[in-house]
Amino acid sequence: MRPPRHRIRRWGCVVALLLFAAVCCAAPVAGAIGAFVALQTGASNDGGIAEGGSAADLPPRMLTAYKKAVQQVGRHVPKCRGMRWPILAGIAKVESNHAVGRKITADGDIRPKIYGVLLNGSGAGGNTTVFPDTDGGKWDGTANGERAVGPFQFLPSTWEGVGKDASGDTTADPHNADDAALGAAIYLCGNGRDLTKRGQLKAAIFQYNHSGEYVANVLGWIDQYTAAAKDPNLKNVTGRIRTVIEAALSQRGVPYSWGGGNANGKSTGICCSPSGKSGANIMGFDCSGLTTYAYAKAGIRLPRTAAAQAGVGQRIPARLGTIALKPGDLVFYAYAPGRDSTIYHVGIYVGSGQMINAARPGTVVRLDAVSAMSGFAGGARLL
Repeated sequence: MRPPRHRIRRWGCVVALLLFAAVCCAAPVAGAIGAFVALQTGASNDGGIAEGGSAADLPPRMLTAYKKAVQQVGRHVPKCRGMRWPILAGIAKVESNHAVGRKITADGDIRPKIYGVLLNGSGAGGNTTVFPDTDGGKWDGTANGERAVGPFQFLPSTWEGVGKDASGDTTADPHNADDAALGAAIYLCGNGRDLTKRGQLKAAIFQYNHSGEYVANVLGWIDQYTAAAKDPNLKNVTGRIRTVIEAALSQRGVPYSWGGGNANGKSTGICCSPSGKSGANIMGFDCSGLTTYAYAKAGIRLPRTAAAQAGVGQRIPARLGTIALKPGDLVFYAYAPGRDSTIYHVGIYVGSGQMINAARPGTVVRLDAVSAMSGFAGGARLL
């Protein structure tokens, strides 16, 4: 697809006492885009436009492109099975951060265009191999060599083999969200993969970029988007546990605000998170603000920080694994699991490996996989 890139940016946070208001913040989640893409898009953190609780960090127009590609790919690869929008979203997240920072028109055109570094073996952006020009600059804007293009970072030579018109303008353009998403779906499907099988999905991602680290990173995002796309099954959840979960779910789409949220609901936060993000002008929740609000609806008053909340109720040790969690339990994450003083994050478990999560600055309250955060530190059962 394009030369492997290995630069991984990791999100970190702490539980801090600021202005006498203790808050919890972002988890260290692997969220990489190539160095050259980060520089040229101006994208930072994990931002984006919220789309309810289904895909919290996706610009809606990009999500539309991913879903459209899923509907169309069968025309081009009839034997392909299991293509889902979270797969495309996982690739695009790592490749271009969903083109966040660019203008995406109603027709799907992305401007300014997204270009990678010139693949001349200079080492910039991780490239060490010379790729001669194949398109005369048609797609990558230069005849002096090759560079990856668009939100899915296709090499022009690859695009010539998989590019199709999905937007209806008769031109297959890798700088168009619809066309690029369909091209990626075709490429990942190969000659007819069954992407419901984890092994074949891994093989498809590895084909995109020959790096085990890359595969793991993309799979992590796919799992997160898959979890975020599902509503939890609350059929057998009743009483105050249901009250807590429904209270938290009702806040899906509310922005993350550093220091925001209390027993009465969302509020403006404070300045500043370890990454320099202020919640002072954002009405919303941080992680422990959300749990404080949800449990207040069931008549339970929680302390304000994630670490302090670990001392309430029946503690569920991390060694028991996530299988020991039940709906309504608090889920904790720590820099040093086993040492509750290092807990930096908390969510509310809803079952089936999902939690309601106020993850980090730039996102919104959403459903996430429990595995979306690192450093699982067990849980606490209050009901």
